[in-house]
Amino acid sequence: MADSKVTPITAAGSNSFKEAVCIDAGRIYDSCSDKDCVEGVEVFFTDCGQAVIEQANSVKCKSIEVLNVLLDVEPVLFNRGFYSVDMTFFFCVKLETYTSPLAPCVNVTGLAVHNKKVILYGSEGNVRTFCSSDRYAMGNMPAEELCKTNLPRACLQVVDPMCLSCQLIDCQPKCVCVPPPQCVADYFDGNFTAGSRPSKTVCITLGLFTIVHLERNVQIMIPAYDYCVPDKESVTSGDDPCELFRKIKFPTAEFFPPRMADVSEDCD
Repeated sequence: MADSKVTPITAAGSNSFKEAVCIDAGRIYDSCSDKDCVEGVEVFFTDCGQAVIEQANSVKCKSIEVLNVLLDVEPVLFNRGFYSVDMTFFFCVKLETYTSPLAPCVNVTGLAVHNKKVILYGSEGNVRTFCSSDRYAMGNMPAEELCKTNLPRACLQVVDPMCLSCQLIDCQPKCVCVPPPQCVADYFDGNFTAGSRPSKTVCITLGLFTIVHLERNVQIMIPAYDYCVPDKESVTSGDDPCELFRKIKFPTAEFFPPRMADVSEDCD
């Protein structure tokens, strides 16, 4: 455990800053937040999972998890300083399948893919940046990546989406499985068969919340007050487990469910 002191060291307590220092940090030039309702997202299954789907009469979505997101940044033609950010989302969809109303459910996991594109301002930069630490990664880096100009860096923040609907449907002629990248396929048991045309598939509707921004590393001057000295000291609790347990507060909230007023306040 760590015991905090009563008077921690703060910038206000040091009267004034000691010096101005130059740091290299990422500056955000543009950002956007979106709340997307994505309809008609098809779920793909491995050969093991597809065999379960073929026997199912109904499905229920348990959860959806973001496995990976691939981002690609390209300049927008005839619009200097603006860049398109193409995002490919890979979701792990966990389903419960039922063959009859009284039969126990069978769990199956599938893959859903969604593409999204935004255009943001990322300023201009034609310099090429090299660091001494880059030499360790050059052996695995493609040659074309070594010569790229200084594009802005795209960063994405996303929470696991909500499943708004889930349907078991007959597969359309266009339902063709396309193998995902190996880094995504490794999450699943079995193999994604390229070009396979199953007779049944699952279609879901997602509620997706995202924040995207473009940033560049810049050198900026900031005031420095002092070094960040930790204001906490490690406190040993001894060998008595009861002594440690007595310091834990009683979990009252776990015994009494929240009122409607409390839930409304959290949603505001």
